[in-house]
Amino acid sequence: MIVSGGASGIGLACARAMLDQGARVGVISRSEAAIQSALSRALTGHDGQVFTAVADVRDETAVAGAVGDLAHQLGGLDHVVASAGVEGEMGAPLEEVTSQGFRDTLDANVLGTFLLVKHATPHLKQGSAASVTIIGSDSGFVAAPGMLAYNASKGAIVQLTRALSFELYEDFGIRVNSVCPSITDTPMARRGMGVESFDDVPFPVNTPEDIAWSVLFLSSPLSRAINGVSLLSDFGYSSRSSFPA
Repeated sequence: MIVSGGASGIGLACARAMLDQGARVGVISRSEAAIQSALSRALTGHDGQVFTAVADVRDETAVAGAVGDLAHQLGGLDHVVASAGVEGEMGAPLEEVTSQGFRDTLDANVLGTFLLVKHATPHLKQGSAASVTIIGSDSGFVAAPGMLAYNASKGAIVQLTRALSFELYEDFGIRVNSVCPSITDTPMARRGMGVESFDDVPFPVNTPEDIAWSVLFLSSPLSRAINGVSLLSDFGYSSRSSFPA
């Protein structure tokens, strides 16, 4: 398995959960420092199971090289988790969102996912019961002010999941799904919302481990009939009516 964004947050939780199940895991991060921190802090006790590569998911050459190197070290590739992403210019109203900031968010969240899956596919074709799981967001279904680029990028992920699931399953039997959580207690979420802790917020918050369990299920043969699904993990909030009654 390869996990992009695997040195922090949800990606790190997914890598750890897979390792605990006995999988061999390749971790991609854009920062060598983040990888070393994860190896010493959260991915210990798995000698011979963890392999790493540094790559910015927006850089196709770097992604292709990282995926190829990791697939070789892993001895093949059965599953990919696309977790790398950025929050964008959180809190900025439309008039203050910059073109560069908007582009950077889509490049990281959408283009980066596309590039990872593109270059993993030749290896997944040779795998067993292969699958891709993308980390989306409830922001692909609902909107909030000050999250314009992030909302747009996660909406694109919902449709990208559908499109990939059709193309890759029809031709190669590779399933593609996404997990779409509401706020999850990660460094990126804390930074984006400008909080040090979610302990006292008036709404439920996912843990990274909550999402990792969903990814584990979607990556397993137990979910062999599930394909093209964007699984909301939002405590049912998107099902609530806004009607003031």
